[in-house]
Amino acid sequence: MTSSQKLSIGPLLFHWTPERRRDFYFRMADEAPVDSVHLGEVVCSKRSPFFDPMIPEVAERLQKAGKEVVLSTLALVTSEREMEALAGAADAGLMVEVNDVAGIPALNGQPFVVGPYVNLFNEDTLKVFAGLGAVRACLHVEASAQMAALLSKAKGDMELEMMVFGRLPLTVSARCYHARAHGLAKDSCQYVCGLDADGKPVDTLDGQNILIVNGTETMSHGYVELAAKLPELREIGIGRMRLMPQDADMVAVASLWRNALDGKISPDETGSRLRELCPDVPFVDGYWQGREGLAWSGDEAE
Repeated sequence: MTSSQKLSIGPLLFHWTPERRRDFYFRMADEAPVDSVHLGEVVCSKRSPFFDPMIPEVAERLQKAGKEVVLSTLALVTSEREMEALAGAADAGLMVEVNDVAGIPALNGQPFVVGPYVNLFNEDTLKVFAGLGAVRACLHVEASAQMAALLSKAKGDMELEMMVFGRLPLTVSARCYHARAHGLAKDSCQYVCGLDADGKPVDTLDGQNILIVNGTETMSHGYVELAAKLPELREIGIGRMRLMPQDADMVAVASLWRNALDGKISPDETGSRLRELCPDVPFVDGYWQGREGLAWSGDEAE
């Protein structure tokens, strides 16, 4: 059985070297059984000059491998220069994912994807985006199963996507706490976020690791993992699953998910094997349950 549900590799949110990032995407092109791959800088525009020159080469390699290429754009647009970059993205000849509504006018009516950073929490907002040209929406990281079901009933021809693996991008700030943690200002950050390939852990006052800092972005410490929810996702009508790139074997992660979608392995086995691939990171699924984000339903079964 081959499932009609599709798999995406979301935008790489960490500041890897251009060469490592290029090689990651080349491997996605050659080995990962996914339908779409997202390129583009989402977190900090200061990083863009490093990898942007490689995007045409990487996009061509992905397209030759039969992958759809989506150009993801900034989650927080704060300057005229960044607005100009949005206009450039609209002219790149690729499907664009908008992560800040400021980017929608620059598209001039082109079809686009609503990214997970956009506050899309009700049916009326979904219809507004559809009227503006949205053909796909990756639901907000805080979307619960109940909310997803309501949005699915109102989606019309729009495709809904859900982030099912990886750290949850919670918020992006105009300030850079990553630089601050190294005693630097944002303007002279020396790109220290590149020192942490999977983000920099943050401790609470009582020593808990619940968050990760990644440049100007705050993320969940745990990886969202929704393999056990696959029957529910399918019943609700989520047509596409998004895997977020982590410092892990993403080809193996994508292969597990592909086999799960195609019914070759069970959701439970998928979850068990994902745990083997990522033994040191907690899994979370609280938002999907309508609970606190760091909750994990797997704890109840253990």
